[in-house]
Amino acid sequence: MLSAPTWSGHSLVGNWDVIWFYTAQHLRFTALALALGCALAFPLSYVAHRWPRTYPPLLGAVNVVYAIPSITMFVLLAPAFGFTNDRPVVIAMALYSLVILLRNVVEGLRAVPVNVVDASTAMGYAPLRRFFAVELPLAVPGIVAGLRVAAVSTISLISVAGAIGRGGLGRLFDDGRQRDITIEIWAGIAAVMVLALVVDAAIFLSGRLLTPWARAERAERGGR
Repeated sequence: MLSAPTWSGHSLVGNWDVIWFYTAQHLRFTALALALGCALAFPLSYVAHRWPRTYPPLLGAVNVVYAIPSITMFVLLAPAFGFTNDRPVVIAMALYSLVILLRNVVEGLRAVPVNVVDASTAMGYAPLRRFFAVELPLAVPGIVAGLRVAAVSTISLISVAGAIGRGGLGRLFDDGRQRDITIEIWAGIAAVMVLALVVDAAIFLSGRLLTPWARAERAERGGR
């Protein structure tokens, strides 16, 4: 494992490697948290969509988790997942992203036209096969919208991890504050904003590539 570089001086010169190091770490935390959040959100969304009465209690439960302050969440998870590794940070962020992903996946599934669902049922699709082959692909625009919000939110929230001694761009805030290096703090803020914009754009473009039919519909509407 690479050792964390230390910011030197009071300018950006000579410190780009520090920014890149923590940006890569921040991005890794974000990717792991979103992957875990999706792994939790899709099965729960299937349950909520298949049996609608389960949706309110599921949403209520994840909303309660979202209401827990991030610092408190790290402290609560650390005894179970370790004080000296990054798992509490990743798991906490995954749980926070879950409330956004669950809501958007369910709403995306609900937006699938009923006649399409009925037609696939008439063709012999069982509920689980219909979910993966028909409903989930058609729900991609809603899922992508939720993923964009979850990604930007996660990138912002993970910054708090620097205050508890974990990595990510939050370390620049904490180190800059402790050593009174203003440019380090601003570099961290700028890097978080740029990273959020880049990841948001990447997810948006991925969503467009995954939904060519949506582009065709927009082009058709624009041509009328």
